[in-house]
Amino acid sequence: MKKNYLIRNSIITIIIFSLISSPIYACTGITLLSKDGGVVVSRTVEWALSDAQHNQVLIVPRNKQFKAQTPEGLNGKNWKGKYGFVTLTAYGQPYGPDGLNEEGLYVGVYYLPGFAEYSVYNKNNASKSMSVGDMMQWMLSSFKTVDEVLAHLNEIVVVGVENKNFGGADLPFHFKIVDPSGTSRIIELVNKGEVKIYDPYLGVITNSPPYDWHVINQRNYLNLSTMPNQKQTFGNYELNPFGGGSGLLGLPGDFTPPSRFVRAAAFTATCRPLNTSLEAVFESFRILDNFNIPIGAQVPGDKLPEGVVSATQVTSSSDLKEKVYYYHTMWNRQVRKIDLKSIDFATIEEQIVNDDASKQNSVKDVTPLPKKTKKK
Repeated sequence: MKKNYLIRNSIITIIIFSLISSPIYACTGITLLSKDGGVVVSRTVEWALSDAQHNQVLIVPRNKQFKAQTPEGLNGKNWKGKYGFVTLTAYGQPYGPDGLNEEGLYVGVYYLPGFAEYSVYNKNNASKSMSVGDMMQWMLSSFKTVDEVLAHLNEIVVVGVENKNFGGADLPFHFKIVDPSGTSRIIELVNKGEVKIYDPYLGVITNSPPYDWHVINQRNYLNLSTMPNQKQTFGNYELNPFGGGSGLLGLPGDFTPPSRFVRAAAFTATCRPLNTSLEAVFESFRILDNFNIPIGAQVPGDKLPEGVVSATQVTSSSDLKEKVYYYHTMWNRQVRKIDLKSIDFATIEEQIVNDDASKQNSVKDVTPLPKKTKKK
């Protein structure tokens, strides 16, 4: 009995380790608040296998007619979008890691491999059924608050739909949704479609295991403190700390989802006071710089993908108060923005914004020029 128990636990440990240590599933999300009522939702986007074209932003107009997918094709839920939105894309699909609609509703998706599980498809429920990507578009196009989303979740059935652009597998996502009031929820679909809702812990989200596990795991880090180490005396020895930087000593530094969750929570909890939402946007970029993953750090040297300069392909920051979507990419660290208030979503045509066509980082030359000598 004891031997079987040990074998079983070893197998579980191996499975969980393989799930949480994969470089594909390494996205990290945070939320920052500012004194002027700003709510800023930010995240990194990792996809280490190839260039997933996450840098291409789709503009979706108001009043678009949507038709959802099922395993049988485009015979799922039909609906007409009330709101326009912008969204990152993935492999040319009309959805991606996150998006922001014209009312300031934010929707982000994060991998939850090994735990996300959608409903078994029943053709009798085809008119309510949709893929997980459709669910993202449905939320962004149909609602302006988190409460509205939650009130209508019973109207849909999310089913697994193969997408060959993602390797032909189901896409195991969970969601983070936030509105301009600061109301936020984590939505997980598990156990063949069971819906679980969580209040975000400090606005943080990563990947597997499920959300409640991460919150419980926070108890392992109650000793973390921003206070630097102090001089200690032991008998005849007087030990001094090694300079500065001893605050938050013991913070995990690896790239697994549990460690990134703890780090993101610590950096959010200790964030300095922010006066404006724009200040929060740039502070979010600084915090998320701590989660950028160099491609060689998580992929064996003989399996490095070509054309991908970093495993962190995009970092985005959505200002829900001002309704502005900011981002920078692995190809260009210059921060770019899309101001949704300046877009007439009633007349604009659906289109892709691709500011990375040249795939070359922008560099500003500030080398001092020699002074011109005056002619005598």
